[in-house]
Amino acid sequence: MFDFDDFYSYITSVGYWKLIRIFWFYLLFEFFRYIFIEAIAITLWKIKKRLNRRKWDHARFRFLNENPKISIIVPGKNEGKHIYKLAISLKEQSYKNFEIIIVDDGSDDLTPEICKSLQKNGFINLFLRNDVRGGKASAANLALRFATGKYIVHLDADCSYDSDAIEKIIIPFYYDQQIGAIGGNVMVRNYDESLITTLQAVEYLDAISIGRIVNSELGIYRVISGAFGAFRRDVMDRLGGWDIGPGLDGDITVKIRKLGYKIHFEPSAVCLTNAPNTPKKLIRQRLRWDKSLIRFRLRKHRDVFYPNRSFNLSNFVSFFENITYNLVLNITWFVYIVDMMINYPSEIEYIIVMNFLLYTANNYFKFLFFSPFRQRKQASMRYFLIYLPLMVFYFGYFLRIVRSIAYLQEFLFKASYNDPWNPQKSSRHAKAMRL
Repeated sequence: MFDFDDFYSYITSVGYWKLIRIFWFYLLFEFFRYIFIEAIAITLWKIKKRLNRRKWDHARFRFLNENPKISIIVPGKNEGKHIYKLAISLKEQSYKNFEIIIVDDGSDDLTPEICKSLQKNGFINLFLRNDVRGGKASAANLALRFATGKYIVHLDADCSYDSDAIEKIIIPFYYDQQIGAIGGNVMVRNYDESLITTLQAVEYLDAISIGRIVNSELGIYRVISGAFGAFRRDVMDRLGGWDIGPGLDGDITVKIRKLGYKIHFEPSAVCLTNAPNTPKKLIRQRLRWDKSLIRFRLRKHRDVFYPNRSFNLSNFVSFFENITYNLVLNITWFVYIVDMMINYPSEIEYIIVMNFLLYTANNYFKFLFFSPFRQRKQASMRYFLIYLPLMVFYFGYFLRIVRSIAYLQEFLFKASYNDPWNPQKSSRHAKAMRL
């Protein structure tokens, strides 16, 4: 049984230098990047936001005065049960000049009948269908061909959106003309459905939402969520749309960055999504997400690291930070574990407990410190506080192990090309084209 008196004696007897030696992984990597850097960046972001309030108001005025047409495209398969709710919610948007284009990617449910009825009754503007499934990118590109708006907003059918979400996600285009695409703020709607959705809700509030504000402020924001993203139509035409295959969200974002445009995250444009409600579903989702780092950062877009005429420092830093704090950090974590086992075998029990207490304190500090910067002050914030100690296991072990498996699968077998999320014919074509 663990002896807390011995543990207290051990803590009080360990000197500062030994503490640094034991917690080198936390201090060198996680504290520096995820507390020190993020705290500075988000504070500067908040100050700039207040100083530029008038500029933001002017951008909103110019947007509403121009009243540009927006094309909302919704590609998906077997989304019939969600389409009606989505169409109704979009009718409640504060901004009205938009068209809704639904693309059914080979569904075998009642999606065609539902969408035809919605189009007939004026709830959506256009319904398109791929009789044979081509994948989400194929469906999005079909919608893009028929879209007539100045801006393209890509949505997922199973999400819901604040009534001013469309307006809020477009305004930054008028704030800075160098912005080529904008990501919306995705939060977890079913946070109280299961323990796994609660932990994801904390992750979305902290690591994803706050993390994307920081990355956007630092100029290294790199993944616009497919659940809610806005794109300039002229930029999409230059790119020819989305490339086929899984990981298309991060891929299109990198392609836009490589054209020289800025990528902006807009926290006030809020989208609610249902997170995977079982560990099995979450693992399947994260394996797909994490494989994309190897496929797109180290293979398809590795030219970002080349010192050629098109070299861009912000793209280099974005990739370097992403690879360092995901791939390299994952490897280093295993090195840290081996280091502790070899050099401090008799103290390993205390080190494990110390790490748990340190990371738990870290999680409470981050959650409370960043709370004033979050867009939505949910009553559920108090609900999340009791689950923060579990984030040590969720972040530190569960997601790290899943991430490591994904990297190995992609490194050794190029497993993303066999992901059932994408049709095999599309994946074979993407592999042949090295997409």
